[in-house]
Amino acid sequence: MSKQTIKWAILGPGGISSTFAKDLAYAEGAELIAVGGRNLEKAERFAKEYNIPRAYGSVDQLAGDEDVDIVYVGTLHPAHKDNVLAMLRAGKAVLCEKPFCMNAAEAKEMIEAAGENKVFLMEAMWTRYLPPIVKVREWIAEGRIGEVRLLKADFGFNIGWQPQSRLLDPALGGGALLDAGIYPVSFASMIFGGQPSKIMSSARIGETGVDEQFSLLFEYEGGRAAALNGAVQLGMVSDAYIYGTKGHIHVPNFLFGKSASLHVAQEEPVKFEDDRQSKGYAFEAEEAMACLREGRLESSVMPLRETLDIMATLDEIRRQWGLRYPADE
Repeated sequence: MSKQTIKWAILGPGGISSTFAKDLAYAEGAELIAVGGRNLEKAERFAKEYNIPRAYGSVDQLAGDEDVDIVYVGTLHPAHKDNVLAMLRAGKAVLCEKPFCMNAAEAKEMIEAAGENKVFLMEAMWTRYLPPIVKVREWIAEGRIGEVRLLKADFGFNIGWQPQSRLLDPALGGGALLDAGIYPVSFASMIFGGQPSKIMSSARIGETGVDEQFSLLFEYEGGRAAALNGAVQLGMVSDAYIYGTKGHIHVPNFLFGKSASLHVAQEEPVKFEDDRQSKGYAFEAEEAMACLREGRLESSVMPLRETLDIMATLDEIRRQWGLRYPADE
């Protein structure tokens, strides 16, 4: 598989999958050959819109397509575990949309299934592969801002009062933490190379029973810290600031990562800008395909152990709030 085209399928013909399908056209060596979902008519409409030759009306039918190399799972959060397990057991590599699943117990089951079936699995934390974020990691690794001591990262948007929205529905894994919070929490994990030793948090639990906004303070060894905020009922400036002993890095609208600037005392600021044509999902697809071509079962940029640890961190945060989902029972 060193040079050949990688054949993709999409499971879940919804909004996030539409973005992925558009971006996959920018990923060299990718061919989108199938889409599947619970509703054949919806899958067929999606297939027609994105010129996909095959449409399936069930998970099992898609899993049975022998031509598919890898499946992008873009279904609703609570369906991720079962959908991923079905694909892994059919021998399909999987790129699973974030949040990876509902809790650490589900993540453990999925990761173990990937190992048992010797199949590639990766969380689709697409922002990690954006060129400005790759540059941020390089600057930090080179010691350009010295020892990283503090991170501030926010991501919030206001959907208005829509009690029927999946974002506010506890049965569908609604709330700010899993949808918005996963970005700053994962970003902190990337920057500090692990999970916090202490977590302090607060949340506004709304009428539907999910968190509408939250604030987190993570403490790491050596007094390092991360201050993270997120919301689905509050528009926020979604920037990230990384402070070190020699300077700082600013990433405007960090999860979409079009630019990053390096600020070091007594030096002219350095700005990295990305002129990409795509939204950015193509980069995670290229990483997944590189892993498949090289025979790797996971990505070193988003390793499975880190995905599991991040889910455990999210579990602890929700425990502090008393917020439980049906999957936790």
